[in-house]
Amino acid sequence: MITVEKNILLKGKHNKPILTDVFYNDKKDKQPIVIFCHGYKGFKDWGAWDLVANAFAEAGFFFIKFNFSHNGGTVEQPIDFPDLEAFSANNYLIELDDLESVLDWVTSKDFEYQKYIKLNNIITIGHSRAGGITTIKASEDSRISKLITWAGVSDYESRFPKGIEFQEWKNDGVFYIENGRTKQKMPHLFQFYTTFVENKERLTISKATRNIKIPYLIIHGTEDPTVNLAEAEDLHRWNPNSELYLVSGADHVFSAKHPWIKEYMPNDLSVIIDKSVEFAIL
Repeated sequence: MITVEKNILLKGKHNKPILTDVFYNDKKDKQPIVIFCHGYKGFKDWGAWDLVANAFAEAGFFFIKFNFSHNGGTVEQPIDFPDLEAFSANNYLIELDDLESVLDWVTSKDFEYQKYIKLNNIITIGHSRAGGITTIKASEDSRISKLITWAGVSDYESRFPKGIEFQEWKNDGVFYIENGRTKQKMPHLFQFYTTFVENKERLTISKATRNIKIPYLIIHGTEDPTVNLAEAEDLHRWNPNSELYLVSGADHVFSAKHPWIKEYMPNDLSVIIDKSVEFAIL
């Protein structure tokens, strides 16, 4: 029997809660833990992520997914982005701290689901931008025993605006990205860039990738229009001990979309779950 508990409030380090879901088999003790991190302009309830969580729980994992504290969602409205002020104040350090808070929660002696988990087996999965977050955290936190990235990015610096756009951002103090689905103008304060520059050594994904010593699976679609396949190939080149698994014809979200109203997952997503489960169990 799969138990689902949604919207658990964790105290974050940055004055905003981290909204968290857990999926697990309440008849099974000592389950490996999977912590899933959503990507840019993402959220824990996006598309088919609940089906993903349920599939991992049915495969014997204690599955956790959460909203980064400054992703733009709120406790009252965790789906989409009612809090653009929080979104504008987000940065990579906050997301790393949020993941650390989730790890602290899971490994705490007060964790209420303790009987169901296997503490020496924590797997992190990062999608898209969070591929970098999970890679950096895995390179510096020994509590993580395996790392999986889905359509993960290989570099943060190259994604900042360039040329005139960058100068306008610096002068105005804010830069807007349109959300293609919601049509919101989503703001980034200039601190997003300066925080990266001030912490560039820590936030360089290539350096973190080279430092990964744990089992490391890189999954990428060959037709990803958002994060180029070359980025997955770079990650694998920087860490030859990693495993690169390509899904022929798959896009950035492995054929899912939001909202996802079907009761089953798209085939590409099922394929990467099967591969991830196989890797995590070994």
